[in-house]
Amino acid sequence: MTAPERIAPPGDQATPSPTSVDQDHAPSPPPGRRAATRALIAERVGSVEVLAAMLILLLVLREPLATLLSAPSLATWTTVFVSVMVQAVPFLVFGVLLSAVIAVFVPRSFWARALPRHPALAVPVASAAGVILPGCECGAVPIAGSLIRRGVTPAAALAFLLAAPAINPIVLTATAVAFPNNPEMVLGRAVASLVVAMVMGWLWLRLGRADWIRLPRRPDLDGLGRGEAFWSAVRHDVVHAGGFLVVGAMAAASINVLVPERWLQTLADHPALSVLALAGLAVLLSICSEADAFVAASLSQFSLTSRLAFLVVGPMVDLKLISMQAGIFGRRFAARFAPATFAVAVAVAVLTGAVLL
Repeated sequence: MTAPERIAPPGDQATPSPTSVDQDHAPSPPPGRRAATRALIAERVGSVEVLAAMLILLLVLREPLATLLSAPSLATWTTVFVSVMVQAVPFLVFGVLLSAVIAVFVPRSFWARALPRHPALAVPVASAAGVILPGCECGAVPIAGSLIRRGVTPAAALAFLLAAPAINPIVLTATAVAFPNNPEMVLGRAVASLVVAMVMGWLWLRLGRADWIRLPRRPDLDGLGRGEAFWSAVRHDVVHAGGFLVVGAMAAASINVLVPERWLQTLADHPALSVLALAGLAVLLSICSEADAFVAASLSQFSLTSRLAFLVVGPMVDLKLISMQAGIFGRRFAARFAPATFAVAVAVAVLTGAVLL
């Protein structure tokens, strides 16, 4: 016989154990502080508020800023930066406009018909064709991808990719303006860049593999009208090339101000180190080819051969180009093509400088 079930008194049922309470039904704390926090997070800060904060900050820091702006070093930095920008921007804009015209209004199949069928002969012809493409390397990469899609041999397309940003009329004219007392720099840049493009094209014929290239696509202009595609290409190139130009001009101005003159002079006095230093600097700065001559001209401590290496390497191997090549052609391609191009460009620039400079 079972024991009778105990009936709890009413008072016992009113005070359940804390461990038996379902957490989902636990009473929420007062909304005071949490509601205020949510309101602050949800609040949006507009441009007016940002502008007001900047003005207040300028008013608070007006005396330290006035002292800083009057410093000779900052005045020198501003002078170098503005001079590089003022000289380079017209060439950049003109090059971007003409590059967009060619990319949109010239049929892509034209390049395939214009090149010889034999790959070894197509390489120098494609390299020389870079003369008629006024534009920077930002436009040459997608155009080279289009050439491969249209059936052009990759060796010729890659030679065109390397030559076009370095030997087109806009770049050579900008180089002549930047080096008015050294016209041989124009010839040296054209010859060295053309030789590097052909050597890399022939090396690809000899050593390259088709599976290293992932066939590119350029969907950003597909399906658009000519006018819309033109302005889309202009906006793309101006944003990318213009941004890198500003960074490059800032870096050049900073080098002139922050790096002690004796350091630059010590580096410039060693021919091999100076060439490698400016070649590496060209990779890091990633300046558009229409503007890099003005930055090179500002590095007057270095020899003409070192600055020629800067001008030859920059349009062919830099950080933005490596990333663009990896995105369009694939990482396996960029990991092999960029280091090989850098080595060939430095070697050819040194040989060209020894002969022409």
